[in-house]
Amino acid sequence: MLQKDTVAPDFTLFATPDQKITLSEFKGKNVILAFYPADWSPVCSDQMALYNEMLKFFKKYDAEIFGISVDSKWCHLAFSQSRNLHFPLLADFEAKGETAKKYGVYDDEEGECKRALFVINKEGIIQWSYLSPTAINPGADGILEALENLKN
Repeated sequence: MLQKDTVAPDFTLFATPDQKITLSEFKGKNVILAFYPADWSPVCSDQMALYNEMLKFFKKYDAEIFGISVDSKWCHLAFSQSRNLHFPLLADFEAKGETAKKYGVYDDEEGECKRALFVINKEGIIQWSYLSPTAINPGADGILEALENLKN
């Protein structure tokens, strides 16, 4: 898993069926990457719902959040609409898990992303990372603390 002071690997992934997002386009903003195993699973659903509720706090730190899993852009669309999410879910679908592998958080055994968080500063450098046990929602405290540390 990539650690603090590592340049965040760039990627381009589908955010909707017809729109892609490239990480490097967000230089000048803080970025939160929330890798998670799968849409529709109970823990992932709760985690993404929590981050949806935390958006106003993330915005105070000039931070964008992106959820990333190996689910398809169509699966993300349905999941996002059903949960009324207001941040992009990115499809690390083809080649499967390529972005998660760049960040060292792909689970080869399960064929999905591990539950991992990264806070990237405005220069594109990882400032904080955390690998959570798969069955545990990592919450938002660590993210907020990392964002607060960026201000200091």
